[in-house]
Amino acid sequence: MSVRSNGHGRRNGHRPPGQADAPVRVGVIGCGYWGPQLIRNFYELPAARLTGVAETRPERLEHVRHRYRGTQVFSDHRALLATDVDAIVIATPIQTHYALARDAILAGKHVLVEKPLTANVAEATELISMAQAAGVTLMTGHTFLYNPAVQALRNLVDTGELGRVYYVDAARLSLGLFQSQVNVLWDLAPHDISILSYVLDETPVAVSARGSACVQPTVHDVAYLEVLYQGGISAHVHVSWLDPAKVRRITVVGDRKMAVYNDVALVEKIRVYDKGVKPPATDTFGEFQMSYRNGEITIPFIPWQEPLKLECEHFLDCVRTGRRPLTDGRQGLEVVAVLEAADRSLKDGGSRVPVEIPQMPAAPVRTAVTADSEALSMVEPDHLLVDALVTLVEPGPQAIEAAP
Repeated sequence: MSVRSNGHGRRNGHRPPGQADAPVRVGVIGCGYWGPQLIRNFYELPAARLTGVAETRPERLEHVRHRYRGTQVFSDHRALLATDVDAIVIATPIQTHYALARDAILAGKHVLVEKPLTANVAEATELISMAQAAGVTLMTGHTFLYNPAVQALRNLVDTGELGRVYYVDAARLSLGLFQSQVNVLWDLAPHDISILSYVLDETPVAVSARGSACVQPTVHDVAYLEVLYQGGISAHVHVSWLDPAKVRRITVVGDRKMAVYNDVALVEKIRVYDKGVKPPATDTFGEFQMSYRNGEITIPFIPWQEPLKLECEHFLDCVRTGRRPLTDGRQGLEVVAVLEAADRSLKDGGSRVPVEIPQMPAAPVRTAVTADSEALSMVEPDHLLVDALVTLVEPGPQAIEAAP
C-alpha cells in the first residue's frame, strides 16, 4: 500500500512553505441530509476554500452548482480526489465511510468522516493505521463535543462541582428519520456515547442493549443501552425514531449536585440543581430517615456558537498545524467499539458484552511548516479547542432561583 503524492508540492499531508497561510482546499463527498450543512460551513469559513463536491444524484449537484458559485461538482468521488484538494469531508451513509476514507487517505488527503467513523472496529482500526502511515489527519465528526454546553457539562464534572458521579441518564428521541440499512443504535447513539465518554473522562468497558423493531421487522427503531465505565459509573441511554416529542437530554447525578443538559432548549441549556440525599448516621430502624437537600437551581451563562462551525474550524486548524484532533480516529474507534458490542447484546437478548477497544500504537508526531518556517509539534486535544470553549463558560454562573 502506498500513498500517492497529488503532484502539487504536498506529500504525506504537509503543506509546503509559503502555502501554510493559504486557505485549506476542501472537498465534500455527499450532499444528502448532513452534507449541505458541512458544505455551507466550509464555503463560509475564511480559512477554507470549498473547491469541490462529489455526489451521485444530479439534482443535488445542480443545487451546489447554483448556490456555491465557483465550486466544482463531480459525480464520481475519484475525480474529486484527483484534484489539488487538501482535505476531504465524508458525509455519506455509514456503510460507505470506510471505502471512501480509504481512497482519500491513499490519495494523500486529510479526512473528516461524519459519525460513526466506520461500520465496524476492524475498518476503524485500519483507517487509523493508514492515516498514521500517510501522515495525514483523520478526524471523526462527533459534533456535540464541540457544543459549548457539552463543554460546560464536562467542566462541571471535571471541577468536582457535582461531586462523585453516581450515574448518567441520556435520552435522544424523535419521530424519524427512519433508515433501512442501520438501526437506531448506529444512527443516534454515537452522539450520546461520544458525549458521555468525554464528559466523564472514562473508558467504556461493557454494554448491554435491548430494543424493539416496531415499524420495520428487521431494524430496531427503539433501543435502551446500559454502558459501564472503567471507574464504575453506569450510563443509561434511550434512543428512538418512534417518539412524538423531540428530546435531547442528559442528566448527570452526583453526590453533591445534579446537572441537566437539555439541547432542545433555546436558552438555559444547562441547569445545575443543588439537590441531594444523605443517609442517616444510625443503625436504628425507627430513626432511619433520609436527609434530603433542596437548594437553588443555577443556570450557567454559556455564550453560544454553532458547534458544527467550531468542528470545521478545528479540522482546518489540525490540517494546518498537525495537531491531534479532539475527535480523532481513536475517539471514533472507541464509539464504534461500543456500538459493535451493543449490537451483539441486542441480538443476544440484552446480555452484558465487554467493549473491546484495540490498543493502537502511539501516533507519530506530525509537524506542519508555517509561513515563517516554524515547526509546530502535535499537541494533545485537551490543549486545543477544549480549553478555549471552557474559558467561554468560566466567567461565572448566573444564579437564578427557580421553583424546585
